[in-house]
Formats: sequence, structure tokens, C-alpha cells
Amino acid sequence: MDQLTLGIGTRLQHTLHGPGVIVGVRYATYLISFFNHGIRDIDKNDPKLEEIIPENVTEEVETHSDMERSLLKILRLWSDVSEVVPLGDRWKGGTMILQPADSTLKPKEVPIDMFFHKIVMLRDRLRVMEQQINAHKILSDEDKINLQQYITRIYGSLTTFNVLFKNKEQWFVGEKGSEG
Repeated sequence: MDQLTLGIGTRLQHTLHGPGVIVGVRYATYLISFFNHGIRDIDKNDPKLEEIIPENVTEEVETHSDMERSLLKILRLWSDVSEVVPLGDRWKGGTMILQPADSTLKPKEVPIDMFFHKIVMLRDRLRVMEQQINAHKILSDEDKINLQQYITRIYGSLTTFNVLFKNKEQWFVGEKGSEG
């Protein structure tokens, strides 16, 4: 499968997650809405991923282009609504303490779940920005790739916070992690 030609709206089959539709394209991954497993970030080179060509489309995954465009419009409109991302069990009810070097100053305590929520919101807004870049009508493909590389580096900078996520598949992945 030639991953470079796949775009938003392409129907795919994944041996683990089943049928789905690409709703976002990143530098090294696709954001895919699976019918039975929700939205997942899948590596473009995942060998379990296969494009569904029109003659192989079953009743179950058959969609109409007008319906697809409407669905994509709704997804973009409401994409600021984040998926439920669980905090790792060991962090539930925990507190993050920011201790200044000056011992005369009072430390700042932040509930970890509140901090985690902000990290997840940041991730979701990066995803929306990626979608906006990929769907942009004026940007050239080269400009889109250059902007995607910056976003990938941002994800790489945020990998420190992966320890907070309960599920590994929801982690931030930078450039090194997405090459495999």
C-alpha cells in the first residue's frame, strides 16, 4: 500500500481494530476513526493496515461520499471535544508539587488529574491543528510536510508526560518512535 497517497476519508481495514476511515494525516501516522474501537493513532507503515478498495467494500463499510463529507465536517467542527483518556492508576488522587529553589517561597500543589487533563487537551488541540494543516486549501504539500515535522517534534518534547497515561497507545510519539 502506498501510504503517501492516502488521505482523509480513505477507508481502511486493520486486522486488530477492524474497518475505519482516516480522519487525520500526520507526518508518520494516520488518525483513524474505527467503527468499533473509536479514534486511534496508527503508524502509516503498520503491516496490519490495508486500504479497502471500492470493489472490496462490504455493506458494513459502505458509505456515500456526501455522507462522508458531512461526517468529516462534523468531526472537524466538534473535534475540540476530546476522547476520554484515562490517567494511570498509580497517579489517581495524586498531587504534583512544584517546589521553588528558594525555601522561603511556598510550593505550588496541583492535582495530577487536573494537570493530566491539560496535557490531554494540549494533545487534542495539536491533533486539530494537524487536521487544519492537512485540510488547508492554500498550503503546498511541501509546506504541510514542513509544518507536520514541527508538530512531530512537539510530540517528541511531550513524551516525558507519557508516564501519566494508563494506555500506551495514547502516548505522545515523536520522530524516533514513529520511524519503526
